[in-house]
Amino acid sequence: MVVPYEGQSFSALRRQCQQNGCLFEDPLFPASDQSLFYQSNNIGRVTWKRPKELCSNPHLFVDGISAHDLYQGQLGNCWFVAACSSLASIEALWQKVIPDWKDQEWDEKNPESYAGIFHFRFWQFGKWVDIVIDDRLPTANGELVYCHSNDSNEFWSALVEKAYAKLYGCYEALDGGNTSDALVDFTGGVSEQMDLTEDGYKEDEDKRNELFERVLKVHNRGGLISCSIKATSAAEMEAKLACGLVKGHAYAVTDVRRVRLGHGLLAYFRSDKLTMIRLRNPWGEREWSGPWSDSSDEWNKVSKSEREKIGVTVQDDGEFWMNFDDFIANFTDLILCRLINTSYLSLHKTWEESVMLGSWHRHDDPLLNRTGGCTNNKHSFLQNPQYVIDVKKPEDEVLICLQQKDRRATLRGGRGENLAIGFDIHRVELNRIYRMHITQQKVGGSTYINSRSVFVRIDLKEGRYVIIPTTFDPGLEGDFLLRIFTDVPSDCKELTLDEPPHTCWSGLCGYPSLVTQVHVLQADGLAGQDSGGVSDPYVIIRCEGKKVRSPVHNNMCSPVFDTKGLFYRNNANQPISIEIYNHNLVADSFLGQVTLRADQGDFQQILHLRDKGNRRDNDLPGTVTVVMRTSSVLTNI
Repeated sequence: MVVPYEGQSFSALRRQCQQNGCLFEDPLFPASDQSLFYQSNNIGRVTWKRPKELCSNPHLFVDGISAHDLYQGQLGNCWFVAACSSLASIEALWQKVIPDWKDQEWDEKNPESYAGIFHFRFWQFGKWVDIVIDDRLPTANGELVYCHSNDSNEFWSALVEKAYAKLYGCYEALDGGNTSDALVDFTGGVSEQMDLTEDGYKEDEDKRNELFERVLKVHNRGGLISCSIKATSAAEMEAKLACGLVKGHAYAVTDVRRVRLGHGLLAYFRSDKLTMIRLRNPWGEREWSGPWSDSSDEWNKVSKSEREKIGVTVQDDGEFWMNFDDFIANFTDLILCRLINTSYLSLHKTWEESVMLGSWHRHDDPLLNRTGGCTNNKHSFLQNPQYVIDVKKPEDEVLICLQQKDRRATLRGGRGENLAIGFDIHRVELNRIYRMHITQQKVGGSTYINSRSVFVRIDLKEGRYVIIPTTFDPGLEGDFLLRIFTDVPSDCKELTLDEPPHTCWSGLCGYPSLVTQVHVLQADGLAGQDSGGVSDPYVIIRCEGKKVRSPVHNNMCSPVFDTKGLFYRNNANQPISIEIYNHNLVADSFLGQVTLRADQGDFQQILHLRDKGNRRDNDLPGTVTVVMRTSSVLTNI
């Protein structure tokens, strides 16, 4: 879905300008200091000029689009320029950001069609937003102040930057930022930020090899990648190291591949290949000077045809190759922006996506409050929004991204700081449909950080889970977008009710007076049912006509079921049964059961299995470990 920014329609505005014979002047982003700064002018006298006032033959693109078209200007937005460099390398992506670019190009044969108006698209909070701009660009001494191309008559990079500045309020709002955010804005993808030092890649060769495969896969599937070297103080920002790299500076990754060593025909029969990565400095200069830099002797190990194939150039253009081990040794932060493939027609892995819009909002009633803060706030944590998902495979890789609304556009009003956000993942009862009121088994979660988004990739076993997005501190309000990607549909939905609702049937059928949680932990010593002396057991928990069934545990006599059920009970005298069966192709066989009395209260016990008559003299081989918790207050579980 594409929505126009502030209702501005590109086609309508251009047609109006063409009919009136005038050039478009954007009233929402005027050619004045308010579009440049949110604080004060720190550049000096700025003159706004259209491309035709800067050169005689302007174009969006000159000889196509490439990462070499971008040079950072007088603005600390290397994060944005690095993301643009990555964007320029993938045609399918930049054509989304620069829609119908051929129609937007200057037409020398029909100059009357020129209306001084352009439009670009960025992904914002779940939808693509179409941004209209005029082509008046800020200059000083006849030169573009901000992002520009190496070709003086190429303007796509300057115009994209202006549209992005309009989206966030002004150019100064782009001074300092996170490449991860720009990559998501350009693609609608999901960014994973990795700390190469803390995650142990520098010391562990196996982890480095695994990471290279992951980086290569993201690159080959059209994702965008960026990296940087952490600066620990203001003095280190933009500081050049002896190896040529710059601290606190965002680099774009423009290629990832295995490079064949050797010359001639023999090179094709050699199994050893170097793992290599190509990067670009948005400044268009200052390159890596170590092994495999542009003019290093290492390139003599690679044939001329191989060098030409991968585009090795010996010039200070800001682009350079590194061995992946050297890359890991020198860089500290890596951003992988995955394009999540949801097309069933693709040859690559496809994902099922769930998108939930939510908010943290205050309320005096604790049951309606949704600003509980992180788990440090034990009394209020579970007042946050809660979302339930089902993992339907024995194990599934799950991607979870929590994004808050970007506050960069509110810098002028002094409200530009992001909230510190994160989320927890709890494994819950297989039949839970009401909100949690006591914490359960936490199986994962994110760190808390005041970035626009947080991301977790986690393997989850089959079962039901509740994701709880929170701010770090309680009482803070804001909107968020929760995106969940699984291999099969997760049936994600928000848990909004605290307990079963009162209906007209409650008076006839009775309203639940008790809620009981039954947790079957494991069974031991089950009778073997096949030639190998093992079983394929599963457990069923039954209560008042309702049941919960676990997955089948293949080839086990002592399965760890770890299965929970939650039952809202009308009749406190009705027992709860736990039955264990062996799964067969034709008919499942009964392995035993235990019956829990209603008056047993809270307990954890190891119980002997019995036959369906449940007589004490008919004990079957095996035991089952059960935990039961019962509450007369329905919101206590």
